[in-house]
Amino acid sequence: MTYPRWVVLSDGSCPTEDIYFLRSVAPWLQTRGAEVRRIDTSYWRLPILCMPWLVGEMRSAHVIVCRSINTHWLSWLENNRRQMASIRYLIDDDIAAAALDPRLPEIYRRRMAHIAANVQPRLMAICDEIVACSEGLAKRYREFHSCVSVLTPSLIVAPPARNDTPISATSSSVVGFFGSRAHLADLESITPALVELHGSHASLTFEIMLGDHSPASLQSLDRVHTPKPMSWRAFQRYRQHQRVDIALTPMVDTPFNAGKSHIKFLDNAITGSVGVYSACSPYRHIVEHGADGLLVENHAGAWKAAIQRLVERPIEARRMAGNAARKARELGDPVQAQAFWWQRR
Repeated sequence: MTYPRWVVLSDGSCPTEDIYFLRSVAPWLQTRGAEVRRIDTSYWRLPILCMPWLVGEMRSAHVIVCRSINTHWLSWLENNRRQMASIRYLIDDDIAAAALDPRLPEIYRRRMAHIAANVQPRLMAICDEIVACSEGLAKRYREFHSCVSVLTPSLIVAPPARNDTPISATSSSVVGFFGSRAHLADLESITPALVELHGSHASLTFEIMLGDHSPASLQSLDRVHTPKPMSWRAFQRYRQHQRVDIALTPMVDTPFNAGKSHIKFLDNAITGSVGVYSACSPYRHIVEHGADGLLVENHAGAWKAAIQRLVERPIEARRMAGNAARKARELGDPVQAQAFWWQRR
């Protein structure tokens, strides 16, 4: 049997398209005879640049739009909608909430405001289905579309093999934060705790991947490394070789964060670390406190106590990291995403 091809229209959102389709599902579809294409609309800015082959590629295709698309491509989709088998809008953020969040960088907010006002309404008008990364985000988009489904993130890199070497209070331990600038304010909310821990635990090294955007009070300290943010591909290579013992996932309870998936639980498992998470959605529904991570209220004292607990109880910390890796393999099993997209062929 010949199946219609799948075409991903990408705006360069590599993590989203890889996690939810291109690396988790596309290779599996291809082994079953399906064709999969990716068109980078940030490179091919105008559809006319892809003529005449674009017409053939899109005819009877299942089209996936990730996060956003420029208005030239959006107009082309509107004008040629009947040629395609389906259009699905894959989204992993509450774009409108991001535009209104004063904690986010101004340039990011402006970009999100443009998408929310000028792109999303038109996309939602022509798509058959919205695919959201969490139930919280799906609930938000159900206000605007009659068909919204949830697809949680897939694990596209396996966690390391079991490591019984405990965090040690006498040898150096690495505490890592690998969020984007969109989570800088979340990190700043716990920075006083990190500064105190740095002063009281000479064995701790901190890895804050925000470069010059890292909080100034951390940048000025020794044993604090602040590598610049990397491209998605470079970060994939980096995290497979970077040792992290304790991973920090602070999230202030805001409308923007309420739409987030549990992707950081999977990311932390990939580094072999035990995670410390804010006790809000989505992690309060995922993490079993004390078993596969720690849930912490959003104040500096609680974060300091949680990290200190992991440093002072190294055997418990490694046990939690091992449990988290096992849970991540179950939560992020690509079989779930493969079944999801197979039903939509």
